[in-house]
Amino acid sequence: MKIIVGLGNPGEEYANTRHNLGFMALDKLAEALDIDVSKEKLGGLIGTGKYNKEKIVLVKPLTYMNLSGNCVSKVLKFYKATEEDLVVIYDDIDIEVGKIRVRPNGSAGTHNGMRDIVEKLSTSEFARIRIGSGKPLKGQDLANYVLGKFKKDELKKIDEATTYASEAALEILENGLQSSMNKFN
Repeated sequence: MKIIVGLGNPGEEYANTRHNLGFMALDKLAEALDIDVSKEKLGGLIGTGKYNKEKIVLVKPLTYMNLSGNCVSKVLKFYKATEEDLVVIYDDIDIEVGKIRVRPNGSAGTHNGMRDIVEKLSTSEFARIRIGSGKPLKGQDLANYVLGKFKKDELKKIDEATTYASEAALEILENGLQSSMNKFN
Protein backbone atom coordinates (compact mmCIF):
# COMPACT_ATOMS: atom_id res chain seq x y z
CA MET A 1 0.00 0.00 0.00
CA LYS A 2 1.09 3.56 -0.70
CA ILE A 3 -0.49 6.64 0.80
CA ILE A 4 0.35 9.76 -1.16
CA VAL A 5 -0.54 13.08 0.43
CA GLY A 6 -0.52 16.42 -1.37
CA LEU A 7 -0.37 19.39 1.00
CA GLY A 8 -2.33 22.58 0.53
CA ASN A 9 -5.12 24.71 1.92
CA PRO A 10 -8.78 24.10 1.08
CA GLY A 11 -10.90 26.81 -0.47
CA GLU A 12 -10.99 28.82 -3.66
CA GLU A 13 -9.04 31.72 -2.13
CA TYR A 14 -5.99 29.43 -1.81
CA ALA A 15 -6.21 27.80 -5.23
CA ASN A 16 -3.10 28.34 -7.37
CA THR A 17 -1.01 29.71 -4.50
CA ARG A 18 2.54 28.66 -3.68
CA HIS A 19 1.37 26.74 -0.61
CA ASN A 20 -0.97 24.62 -2.76
CA LEU A 21 1.65 23.02 -4.99
CA GLY A 22 1.06 19.69 -3.23
CA PHE A 23 -2.66 19.80 -4.07
CA MET A 24 -1.86 20.72 -7.67
CA ALA A 25 0.57 17.82 -8.13
CA LEU A 26 -1.79 15.37 -6.41
CA ASP A 27 -4.58 16.41 -8.81
CA LYS A 28 -2.32 15.51 -11.74
CA LEU A 29 -1.40 12.20 -10.13
CA ALA A 30 -5.07 11.42 -9.47
CA GLU A 31 -5.84 12.09 -13.12
CA ALA A 32 -2.97 9.85 -14.28
CA LEU A 33 -4.14 7.03 -11.98
CA ASP A 34 -7.84 7.65 -12.71
CA ILE A 35 -8.58 8.02 -8.99
CA ASP A 36 -11.36 10.33 -7.83
CA VAL A 37 -10.14 12.28 -4.79
CA SER A 38 -13.45 13.67 -3.56
CA LYS A 39 -14.64 11.53 -0.66
CA GLU A 40 -14.51 13.59 2.52
CA LYS A 41 -13.16 11.39 5.29
CA LEU A 42 -10.64 11.51 8.16
CA GLY A 43 -10.15 15.27 7.80
CA GLY A 44 -9.32 15.20 4.11
CA LEU A 45 -10.42 14.45 0.59
CA ILE A 46 -9.53 10.85 -0.16
CA GLY A 47 -9.48 8.63 -3.21
CA THR A 48 -8.47 4.99 -3.43
CA GLY A 49 -7.50 2.76 -6.29
CA LYS A 50 -5.01 0.17 -7.43
CA TYR A 51 -1.82 0.54 -9.39
CA ASN A 52 0.41 -2.43 -10.28
CA LYS A 53 -1.77 -4.56 -7.96
CA GLU A 54 -0.95 -2.25 -5.02
CA LYS A 55 -3.58 -0.28 -3.11
CA ILE A 56 -3.11 3.45 -3.52
CA VAL A 57 -4.65 6.07 -1.24
CA LEU A 58 -4.48 9.70 -2.39
CA VAL A 59 -5.12 12.39 0.23
CA LYS A 60 -5.66 16.14 0.27
CA PRO A 61 -5.92 17.26 3.92
CA LEU A 62 -8.73 19.74 4.59
CA THR A 63 -7.30 20.72 7.98
CA TYR A 64 -5.42 23.74 6.59
CA MET A 65 -1.68 23.54 6.15
CA ASN A 66 -0.53 24.04 9.73
CA LEU A 67 -2.65 21.11 10.98
CA SER A 68 -1.87 18.65 8.17
CA GLY A 69 -0.55 16.09 10.67
CA ASN A 70 -4.04 15.56 12.10
CA CYS A 71 -5.35 14.23 8.80
CA VAL A 72 -2.19 12.29 7.88
CA SER A 73 -2.01 10.50 11.24
CA LYS A 74 -5.71 9.56 11.04
CA VAL A 75 -5.27 8.22 7.50
CA LEU A 76 -2.26 6.09 8.45
CA LYS A 77 -4.09 4.70 11.48
CA PHE A 78 -7.31 4.00 9.53
CA TYR A 79 -5.49 2.15 6.74
CA LYS A 80 -3.14 0.39 9.20
CA ALA A 81 -0.20 1.89 7.34
CA THR A 82 3.21 3.04 8.54
CA GLU A 83 5.47 5.91 7.59
CA GLU A 84 7.18 3.54 5.15
CA ASP A 85 3.95 3.58 3.12
CA LEU A 86 3.78 7.38 3.07
CA VAL A 87 4.84 9.92 0.43
CA VAL A 88 4.14 13.63 1.03
CA ILE A 89 4.18 16.19 -1.80
CA TYR A 90 4.58 19.82 -0.79
CA ASP A 91 5.98 23.26 -1.63
CA ASP A 92 9.47 24.29 -0.56
CA ILE A 93 10.81 27.85 -0.52
CA ASP A 94 14.40 26.57 -0.49
CA ILE A 95 14.03 25.15 -3.99
CA GLU A 96 13.97 27.25 -7.15
CA VAL A 97 10.61 27.63 -8.90
CA GLY A 98 10.14 24.82 -11.40
CA LYS A 99 12.47 22.32 -9.70
CA ILE A 100 11.61 19.29 -7.57
CA ARG A 101 13.52 17.11 -5.10
CA VAL A 102 12.67 13.57 -4.05
CA ARG A 103 13.97 12.50 -0.64
CA PRO A 104 13.60 9.45 1.62
CA ASN A 105 13.35 11.63 4.77
CA GLY A 106 14.48 14.95 6.18
CA SER A 107 13.63 17.80 8.46
CA ALA A 108 10.49 19.89 8.17
CA GLY A 109 12.56 23.04 7.68
CA THR A 110 10.40 26.15 7.75
CA HIS A 111 7.32 24.30 6.47
CA ASN A 112 4.63 24.30 9.16
CA GLY A 113 2.55 21.59 7.46
CA MET A 114 5.51 19.23 7.41
CA ARG A 115 6.44 20.23 10.95
CA ASP A 116 2.95 19.20 12.09
CA ILE A 117 3.13 15.86 10.24
CA VAL A 118 6.55 15.08 11.75
CA GLU A 119 5.24 16.00 15.20
CA LYS A 120 2.03 13.93 14.91
CA LEU A 121 3.84 10.88 13.47
CA SER A 122 6.84 11.30 15.82
CA THR A 123 9.17 10.66 12.88
CA SER A 124 10.61 12.36 9.81
CA GLU A 125 11.42 9.00 8.21
CA PHE A 126 9.00 9.11 5.29
CA ALA A 127 9.41 9.91 1.61
CA ARG A 128 8.73 13.35 0.29
CA ILE A 129 8.57 15.17 -3.02
CA ARG A 130 9.38 18.85 -2.61
CA ILE A 131 8.29 21.33 -5.28
CA GLY A 132 10.18 24.60 -5.52
CA SER A 133 8.15 27.72 -4.80
CA GLY A 134 11.16 30.03 -4.64
CA LYS A 135 12.22 32.36 -1.86
CA PRO A 136 10.39 35.52 -0.84
CA LEU A 137 12.13 38.83 -1.45
CA LYS A 138 14.26 40.14 1.39
CA GLY A 139 11.94 41.62 4.00
CA GLN A 140 8.81 40.06 2.45
CA ASP A 141 6.49 38.33 4.91
CA LEU A 142 6.79 34.53 4.49
CA ALA A 143 3.08 33.82 5.13
CA ASN A 144 2.00 36.40 2.54
CA TYR A 145 4.51 34.97 0.09
CA VAL A 146 3.46 31.31 0.33
CA LEU A 147 -0.22 32.26 0.28
CA GLY A 148 0.36 34.49 -2.73
CA LYS A 149 -0.37 33.71 -6.36
CA PHE A 150 2.36 32.96 -8.87
CA LYS A 151 3.75 35.61 -11.17
CA LYS A 152 2.68 35.24 -14.77
CA ASP A 153 6.22 34.33 -15.88
CA GLU A 154 6.30 31.47 -13.31
CA LEU A 155 3.12 29.68 -14.44
CA LYS A 156 4.74 27.50 -17.11
CA LYS A 157 7.49 26.41 -14.70
CA ILE A 158 4.88 25.61 -12.03
CA ASP A 159 2.82 23.54 -14.45
CA GLU A 160 5.96 21.59 -15.43
CA ALA A 161 7.09 21.14 -11.81
CA THR A 162 3.73 19.79 -10.65
CA THR A 163 3.76 17.41 -13.63
CA TYR A 164 7.29 16.26 -12.68
CA ALA A 165 6.18 15.75 -9.07
CA SER A 166 3.27 13.62 -10.27
CA GLU A 167 5.62 11.63 -12.49
CA ALA A 168 8.07 11.22 -9.58
CA ALA A 169 5.26 9.76 -7.47
CA LEU A 170 4.38 7.37 -10.30
CA GLU A 171 8.03 6.34 -10.51
CA ILE A 172 7.98 5.54 -6.78
CA LEU A 173 4.93 3.32 -7.37
CA GLU A 174 6.48 1.60 -10.39
CA ASN A 175 10.15 1.23 -9.47
CA GLY A 176 10.66 2.49 -5.92
CA LEU A 177 11.96 5.56 -4.17
CA GLN A 178 15.61 5.19 -5.20
CA SER A 179 14.66 5.02 -8.87
CA SER A 180 12.54 8.15 -8.51
CA MET A 181 15.41 9.96 -6.78
CA ASN A 182 17.83 8.89 -9.54
CA LYS A 183 15.47 10.01 -12.28
CA PHE A 184 14.14 13.30 -10.86
CA ASN A 185 16.85 14.79 -8.64
